[in-house]
This record gives sequence, structure tokens and C-alpha cells, in this order.
Amino acid sequence: MKIGIVGSGFVGSTACYAMVLQGVGSEFVLVDLNRNLAEAHAQDILHATPFSHPARVRAGSYEDLVGAEIVIITAGVAQKPNETRLQLLERNAQVFEEVVPQVTRFAKDAILLVATNPVDIMTQVATKLSGLPAERVIGTGTILDTARFRALLGEYLGVSPQSVHAYVLGEHGDSEVLVWTEARVGGVSVFDLAKQIGKPIDDGVRQRIDESVRFAAYKIIEGKGATYFGIGAGITRIVKAILNDEKAVLTVSALNEEVEGVTEVALSLPRILGRGGIEATLSVKLSDEERWALKESAEILKQSLARIGY
Repeated sequence: MKIGIVGSGFVGSTACYAMVLQGVGSEFVLVDLNRNLAEAHAQDILHATPFSHPARVRAGSYEDLVGAEIVIITAGVAQKPNETRLQLLERNAQVFEEVVPQVTRFAKDAILLVATNPVDIMTQVATKLSGLPAERVIGTGTILDTARFRALLGEYLGVSPQSVHAYVLGEHGDSEVLVWTEARVGGVSVFDLAKQIGKPIDDGVRQRIDESVRFAAYKIIEGKGATYFGIGAGITRIVKAILNDEKAVLTVSALNEEVEGVTEVALSLPRILGRGGIEATLSVKLSDEERWALKESAEILKQSLARIGY
């Protein structure tokens, strides 16, 4: 199974490394404006294959994407300290106007997986530029935010995050919506479980977890300049779900006809992923407050997109 990665920086190279370690895919082509960077990462990752899984890893050009089943787009300018994801919009939209037509020219049947920020808007831009149906242009969306939410809930409650079922919806960014009303552990409401173990979730706990999820990227970027381990793992999870036709439910971004009255906007909702891409989008029971917040998130994304004529 051939996977293309356009953009060989921190995120692209980390995703490739994570996929090789987990045995997701058998051939990887790294494409980057900086060919030396792509070749260096390809060689370094290839040298890890004797310790993990057999795979071909090489640098290439857009022409080498022919036959790829998934093309991951991480190309774009990096987010600076104290810069919001939405402030990246205009610069990365220009990058996509060059990258996406080249990808679809040579990888006509590939599913596009967008990881460039602001990822929801870039997913919508990629959908328009590619001409592909919405189910075949997927953004990493809030998969990482959802993982952060589950990890922090698990840590607070003293349970494995893999047993926590909770979602973050909307924008992958400041307006994202943590869905507390449906957060559960083993089918039990997190609020009920918290009372049972004597660790109630009061407003202060909710605020701490919310801020730790919502603003995690800023803290990480301040400390080391970029985030890449978490999203690299998230990309790997999405690719695995698609290639293995898992029918897994993941919070990823895609163009929606309508969300809470806002039309034609890309944002994250729980979606079933399989071999063809997005197979269905699930409806989540929300409180009035959460529903209002999701609508506000959709409106923010819609307004930002309009600023660049999309």
C-alpha cells in the first residue's frame, strides 16, 4: 500500500516514522520543496525498518505519487509562537494552490489527508481545488484534541484513556467544543464515575481540563517550536483506519453541507472511516450550550474562509 507525504518537515517525517513503526503501509514517498530534507528523512526512516516493519521509504517528486492510495498533505508554513491557526490561513492557502493540483494530477485515485493548519479551512480549500467528493478529502481535524481530552480525563479519573469515550468537535483551534454531556467511561457518565470515586468534576476541574486541551498547542510550541508527535500518531491512526477498512469512528474534518444552520463549512464531527474515506457522519447529542458553541465555531470558520475568497 503506497502512501505519499507532501511536506517533509516535523509533522510529515514524524507521521512517516510512526507509520513505519506500526507497519501501516508498505511504500512511502516523501515530497518536499527541499529535496535534500526529504532524502535525509527518507534515509533515516528507512534505517529504522530492520527494527520495525519492512517498508520502502524514498524521496520523490509529484510524479512519484502515481498509484498512491493516500496522500498526506503537511506542506505549509509553520505556526509561530502566539500565532493562532487562523492567522496562518492566507499564507497556507497560497501553498495549497500550488500543491493540490499537482497531487491530484498524478495521484488521481488517492484519498487526500490534510494536516496543514488551519486544518479545517485547508481541508475546505483542498476540496475545492481538487474537485474530489468531500468524503475523499479528510482533515486531521480534532483527532488530536479528542485524544488530549480523553488523556486528561483518564488521568484525572485514574483510568486508561482508551476506556474514555469523549469528543472534541468543531474547529481544531480556539473555538473547539469539548462535549462534556456525552463523555463516558465504560458506558458510565464521567460525572457519575467521578462522584463514585470521590473526585467530582466541578467547574474548576472542567476549566482546567478545557484550557489544557484548547491551548495545548500554544504551550508546546512555546517550549519546543512545533507540535508533531501527537499529530504524527493521529495521522497514523487515520491512515490505518482507511487502509484496513476498519469502520472506525474518529473526529476528523470534512466539508459539511450544513452544521447548526451554517452551510458549506468544514469542521470536525465523529465520522466512520473505511476504505473509501468517510462513510458516514454521526450526530452527537449536545446540550444547548454545546450546540451554540458548535454553531459559533462553524461561523468563525466560515467567516475566515470568506476572507480569502473561498
